[in-house]
Amino acid sequence: MKRPDGGGKLKALPLPPHLLRTMLILSATNGKNLDLAHAFAAEATNNGVAAEVISLPELQIPLYDSLGNSSAGDGLLKLAQAMRQHKSLVICAPEYNGSIPPVLSNAIAWLSVSTDDFRALFNSRPVALATHSGGGGQKVMLAIRQQLSHLGCTVLGREVQSNSQKAANPEAIAALVSQLAALESSYEGATV
Repeated sequence: MKRPDGGGKLKALPLPPHLLRTMLILSATNGKNLDLAHAFAAEATNNGVAAEVISLPELQIPLYDSLGNSSAGDGLLKLAQAMRQHKSLVICAPEYNGSIPPVLSNAIAWLSVSTDDFRALFNSRPVALATHSGGGGQKVMLAIRQQLSHLGCTVLGREVQSNSQKAANPEAIAALVSQLAALESSYEGATV
């Protein structure tokens, strides 16, 4: 895929050495999962880990199709750069029809076709999963875990699940942030 400016594939910038303990937190909604993402960011900051929260809907990444007739847009450029700048990843996503929200699947699809070596964005990256879902979110956690494992991520076994009847457990959030920070050395970052 071409960049919006007509250039070639997206080029990676080297990971700056000063970003050693960093966390990217993606939210697949602008509602309760974004609130959950901010709870992770607050915990990370309290533990000396730089955190960036990105709401995938706000990036307005167009729907991917294999025809190659559309441009990825600036939202994808921002996401790809953030993926390169941060070592660990938290994904907060609700369950949609028993699976992954389309905005998240779409972002992963675009990353896979618009970077020189998209696997470098995922291989060995430590990832935590969280959800605020009406039905509990077990199916979305399983689906995301399967996809990210296929891409080479190190997905943590513990998850945060919340809904309107059950708030996110702050101790679970703290444990995941701590575990991600400890695993960051296993991820060398995208070098494409």
